[in-house]
Amino acid sequence: MSETIQLKRDCEAIAIPSGRRKTLPSGTVVRLVQRREGRLTVSTEDHAIYRVDEENASAVGFEVGAEGTEQPKAQGLDERLVWETLRTVRDPELPVNIVDLGLIYSCEIESLEQGGSRIAVRMTMTAPGCAMSDVLKSEVEGKLAQLPGVSEVRVEVVFDPPWNPSRISEAVRLQLGMEFGGGQGLVQLSRSR
Repeated sequence: MSETIQLKRDCEAIAIPSGRRKTLPSGTVVRLVQRREGRLTVSTEDHAIYRVDEENASAVGFEVGAEGTEQPKAQGLDERLVWETLRTVRDPELPVNIVDLGLIYSCEIESLEQGGSRIAVRMTMTAPGCAMSDVLKSEVEGKLAQLPGVSEVRVEVVFDPPWNPSRISEAVRLQLGMEFGGGQGLVQLSRSR
């Protein structure tokens, strides 16, 4: 894709690979690099690369339809809603969410004295040098912060214990055509990004 587009409105985006959030002003000219599962990757005239999530796709002139991932409907904060929300975050290279990929080590919800809740997540990447770690961390923080009653989100990226393909859910292994005892799919998946 190499379509050039002028932003129709201010657009929140995530810089790649730093994971920093930035507002691209209305009128900015961007080039569409990729469209995948409701997310867009764009580059600006100064060659900076940004990811635009589905809630901001209209600024780039796209409406998210059935191919986009929906955020769970608003309801009271509970563990099920938090895990559903984490499942909306997808690995940038695979059509798999980070929960089923085994990247989430723990997720705790704590009520705060001053009101609201804190969500603390420990997660990892498939390889320590993953260039997308800040982007994924930022996406997890952003989505969890939007949940009802959440006052604080803490996401810690850890590499101990190291991730390995055995953490992938059985359903995803079947989806990706991976063998359970090893095989080429596992070797390809554990490469550094």
